[in-house]
Amino acid sequence: MKEVRKLTIGAVMVSLAVVLTLLSKLIPAPYWLQGGSITLASAVPIIAVGIICGTKWGILSSLVFSIIQIMTGFYPPPTQTLLYFVLVILLDYVIAFGVYGLGGTFYKLMNKKTWAIPVSGAIVVTLRYVCHILSGILIWGVYAPKGEAVWIYSIVYNGSYMVPEIIINTVVLIVLSKLIKKYAAID
Repeated sequence: MKEVRKLTIGAVMVSLAVVLTLLSKLIPAPYWLQGGSITLASAVPIIAVGIICGTKWGILSSLVFSIIQIMTGFYPPPTQTLLYFVLVILLDYVIAFGVYGLGGTFYKLMNKKTWAIPVSGAIVVTLRYVCHILSGILIWGVYAPKGEAVWIYSIVYNGSYMVPEIIINTVVLIVLSKLIKKYAAID
């Protein structure tokens, strides 16, 4: 019965994350933003699954979420090879959103303290930022202005939406920490 409960929590939280992502798209992104967006704390439900149900369920939920992200917001990459195309899918979607499921792991490493919930969230959203930076360097660097270092372009471009994402998700996790901790007892 415990597994059915965790599956249900995961499914509901993935659905909530998708709705938060889609609602965020109602606010138009700046004209220069060709990928990425600032969402209404869409990482929080997925991070919560990892904390409440454990890492296995967090990763499973985050992978389902990453597949839905591909289906609803895939941007064709400027790649010449199949390898780079696969790297975009991995770095911009599967791994980038998959790291959200590690929230429970970091929470446990910090001895399940209430303050560890927003810290874990900040860590995993920052890991997503790192994935996008790597993707920007390896694939999307063709959009860097002439004369600008690709790595600087990637940090700045991806930071334009990922830094707000880190802040928004961390603040929401601060507000919801006690509630999430209360439900984390089912693991």
